[in-house]
Amino acid sequence: MGIISLIILAVFVLVLVAMIALDIYKAKKRNEKYHLKQCVAGYAMMAPAVALAFVFVVLPILFSLGYSFTDYNMLYPGDINFVGFDNFKILFENIAGHGELWYAIKNTLIFVVCVVPLQIGLALLLALFTNRKKRGVKVFKICFFVPVVISLTVTSFLWLQILSPEESGLFNSFLGMFGIAPVDFLGNEKTAMLWIVLMSAWQGCGYQMLIFSSGLTNIRDDLYEAASLDGAGGWEKFKNITLPGLKPTLLYITITVFVGACRVMIQPMLMTGYKMHTVTLSYYMYQLGYSSHYVGLSAAVALVMTVIIGIITLIQRKALKEN
Repeated sequence: MGIISLIILAVFVLVLVAMIALDIYKAKKRNEKYHLKQCVAGYAMMAPAVALAFVFVVLPILFSLGYSFTDYNMLYPGDINFVGFDNFKILFENIAGHGELWYAIKNTLIFVVCVVPLQIGLALLLALFTNRKKRGVKVFKICFFVPVVISLTVTSFLWLQILSPEESGLFNSFLGMFGIAPVDFLGNEKTAMLWIVLMSAWQGCGYQMLIFSSGLTNIRDDLYEAASLDGAGGWEKFKNITLPGLKPTLLYITITVFVGACRVMIQPMLMTGYKMHTVTLSYYMYQLGYSSHYVGLSAAVALVMTVIIGIITLIQRKALKEN
C-alpha cells in the first residue's frame, strides 16, 4: 500500500507540474510577463490544502476504486486477489434475490423521495417566514437553526427518548392522557422510516433556511413593489418573482440535500439498529466492510452508489437549469 501511495503521489505531483508548465506556456504565447515569484507564492499557499485533499480525498477514492475489483478481507490484509467484476455480480444477485442490499436500496429510495422535498419545503417556508421585517424574527431564525449545530448523534438519541415505546416516552405519555396504549414507533416496520424522515428533515432544514434567506436578500424589492401596483397577490409574487430569483439557490440546495440523503446512516444505526425495514445503503456498506470485514464487496457497493448518485445529480442539474 505504501508503494502504491508513493506512485499515486508521484503522478499527482507530475500533473501539478504539468499544470504549472502549461500556465507558463500560455503566458508566453500571449506575450504576457510571467511573474514566477507570485505564482510560486500562490502554489505554496495552495500546497497545504492540496496535500490534505490528496491524503484524505484522492487516496481513499482511488483505493476504494481498486478494492472494488478485489476480494480484500480485513481479516486477511496480506491476501488480496483481483476478482474482476465478481463483486458486482454478487451484488446484483443479492438484489435479484431480495437480499439485504435490496432492502437497503428500497429504504434509501424511500428516505430520499420523502426527505428531499420535505426538508427543502420546510426550509423555504422558514426562510420566507424569517425574511419578514418584523420584531423578534431573528429569535425565530436562531431557534430554527439550533438543531443544525447539535450533533446528529445527540439528536438521534434525543428522538430515541421522545419515541420510546415505554409509557415514560414523551409521545406515549401524551397518548396515555387519551387512554391510548404505548406505541412502538420505531419498532413498527410501517412507521419507523417515517419517523426517521421527520427527524432528519427537522434537524437539517435550518441550514437550508439560511441559504434560502441569503438568496431572498438578492431579490430586488422594487420587483415586489411593481407587482403590487399591478395587483398581483402573494401567490403570484411567489410564483413569478421569488421562485425564479431563487433558482440558482434551489439548484444548489436540491443537489446537496439529495446527496446527503443518499448517505444517511447515523439515524437508523442509532434509532433502530440493523433492521431490514430501516437499513440504508451507507449502513449496509458500513456493516459489510467493518462488521463482516468484506472490504472488497463494500467498496463495490460504494462505487455503484457513487455512479448512481452522480447520474441522478447530473439529471437534476439539467432539469432545474432548463426549467
